[in-house]
Amino acid sequence: MSKRLKNSIIGIIIVAVLGIIAWFSFVGNSAKTDNKVTIGIMSGTKNDDEFWNAVKKSAKDRYGLDIEYKKFTDYSAPNRALEQKQIDLDAFQHFAFLNNWNKSNKSNIVSIGETYLKPMKIYSNKYKSVKDIPENSKIIIPNDTTNESRALYLLKNAGLIKLSSGSNFKGINDITENKKNLKIKEVDASQTARSLNDVAASVVNTNFAISANLTKKQTIFTEPLNKDSKQWVNFVAANKDQKNNEKYKKVVKSIQNKDIEKVIKKIYGDKYIPAWNKTFK
Repeated sequence: MSKRLKNSIIGIIIVAVLGIIAWFSFVGNSAKTDNKVTIGIMSGTKNDDEFWNAVKKSAKDRYGLDIEYKKFTDYSAPNRALEQKQIDLDAFQHFAFLNNWNKSNKSNIVSIGETYLKPMKIYSNKYKSVKDIPENSKIIIPNDTTNESRALYLLKNAGLIKLSSGSNFKGINDITENKKNLKIKEVDASQTARSLNDVAASVVNTNFAISANLTKKQTIFTEPLNKDSKQWVNFVAANKDQKNNEKYKKVVKSIQNKDIEKVIKKIYGDKYIPAWNKTFK
């Protein structure tokens, strides 16, 4: 065999080997990319981190998916990142928030699967039941548009007031009946728990109730599962053109199962409720 022919054969073998290595590297990287899902969430507590880590493990164990989280501190940021395809999905909002976002931003973000409801509650240090609240009492509610509306629906379901018809956000002016002449005062949501000693009752968001260590003993009414509370259910969101993406459906299934239901119960107690298996009448 001539030296030239020998070198040609060696060269061909080297090229072939490099091609094989490059191919398997490409296939391996493609597989990793195909299995990766980036989800936008809000920066939260250690309990929240524990919950999302459980979801990540569930997705890996059940479907071989590699979930990565991108954390945000601004509630307007995850949906923007989703629209710009900086993330694949987000999971931080409820239906009322998304409906308002889509209208304001002419967006097409949709829910692809429900996660949980964080029931809003009425707390009191003075009374055992909403029925015990006397006339002319002061009640504190959050003052931001979304939570004020939710608090008013809660007071309605507790039988304390009646509201105008329609499903739009409610304000104080939408109260059509207040038989006890309750003095409903709006304050920053972060101040609702701190006001408990000075008022008959206070409507407190779940996150602030947890921070303030409010207990079942202080709870005098819990948001019921009905058509009013349905709009406050959290979910996994995607751009509309990706709502039938099979990989994203697997992400939802990674959450909507008995194992994650147990995790929610263990971490949050009755502060969070799995929503995918509940009926909202």
